[in-house]
Amino acid sequence: MSATPPPGFTPTGTISSPRDRRRVVFATVIGTTVEWYDFFVYASAAGLVFGQLFFAGLGANSLLISFATVGVSFLFRPLGAFLAGHLGDKYGRKFVLMLTLILMGVATTLIGVLPTVEVIGVFAPILLVLLRILQGVSAGGEWGGAVLMAVEHAPRTRRGIFGASPQIGVPLGLLLASGIMALMAIIAPGDAFVAWGWRIPFLLSVVLIVVGYYVRRRVEESPVFAELAERKEKAQMPIVQLFKKHLLLVIIAALVFAGNNAVGYMTTGGYIQGYATNPDGPLQLERGPVLWAVTGSAVVWLLSTLFAGWIADRIGRRSTYIIGWVLQLGGVLALFPLVNTGNVWLLFAGLAILTIGLGFTYGPQAALYTELFPASIRFSGVSISYAIGAIVGGAFAPTIAQALVQATGSTESVTWYLLGMTAIGLIATLLLRDRSGIPLGPDHEAEQAKSPVYGLAKA
Repeated sequence: MSATPPPGFTPTGTISSPRDRRRVVFATVIGTTVEWYDFFVYASAAGLVFGQLFFAGLGANSLLISFATVGVSFLFRPLGAFLAGHLGDKYGRKFVLMLTLILMGVATTLIGVLPTVEVIGVFAPILLVLLRILQGVSAGGEWGGAVLMAVEHAPRTRRGIFGASPQIGVPLGLLLASGIMALMAIIAPGDAFVAWGWRIPFLLSVVLIVVGYYVRRRVEESPVFAELAERKEKAQMPIVQLFKKHLLLVIIAALVFAGNNAVGYMTTGGYIQGYATNPDGPLQLERGPVLWAVTGSAVVWLLSTLFAGWIADRIGRRSTYIIGWVLQLGGVLALFPLVNTGNVWLLFAGLAILTIGLGFTYGPQAALYTELFPASIRFSGVSISYAIGAIVGGAFAPTIAQALVQATGSTESVTWYLLGMTAIGLIATLLLRDRSGIPLGPDHEAEQAKSPVYGLAKA
């Protein structure tokens, strides 16, 4: 089928205006930062105060249950990914991004005004979990849309660095969430933080959502989707086609992310914050310095993520990932020996070393995922792979870590768990061919549909 391409297209399938490209990059960074700020504020609060405010009376298990609510949202990420993938492949990437931004903001703001268990009893944790589920649905749909907007607009030789723009929203969100939490620990120290200080970061989401909405509504639709729409070649049942033809690819891609996500959720899931500040734990550090250490490590993560996206355009996605897995393995081995010194500067060093590997196994992911799936089902493919990887990896990583420490009395078991997840990510990466620079437009659907899994001709 032939048709006149939409205005602004070049033969490489990207928009021609550098100004438009910059606007897309800015919008994806701002939007994903806001989304992940909301997500990580919850995780941080779960490690610091939710145990005593919403799960009081459970004794030593209150923190364990609090971390479990962090993981509950991951179980609903696939729902968000399925919905967003279907809507994104049928109605566009931009539509989904606006929807997820609003949903996340509303849920986060409502958590900021939620009464505690002392006020409304059992309804407090129930409502908290329901709002966390809404955050999970939103997060499940957000990433795929942001990634495709960035990479499908990018020049062929710069997809890695363009794709790193939504990726840095994660460390930026962590930086912002931890920084504001640390600031509130200064403004409202001690009991004041527990009483009301933790609520302010949630309520600030209203301002961030307004900014994110304004920025995102000004960007153009993805050129690949616009061309599909122009030609009326959008998939009618994209999810059915995805699982019928590309199920193995989805599983392998999910395991690539799982290896990164499980390790990353030691901080983004609030585990290190809770472990280091637990008044009944071995370290009993002050809340503020630990939060600042996490904030500082987020800066290192941001820089390593950007660098990984840049280097992936030069040596390929697969090679960058392999370097990243080796660096991540070293970071895992160094983490708890440094954290367990009880010195906040060494705690920061452990987190900073860890985030270098995390950046290298996260920065190239947007470009890698985008180049794995055919154009007509790409939103569904990247979103669902990401959501499944998040469940296998980060969903219950803080809960597993807490349970392992409670069962063994040592963080050594957590280190072995994280090493295992890193090995899974490395093996999954080795199973995939590097498809850097493959054409992304609908004219090349047949080439895109060939399986990138070694040993398979077709998915």
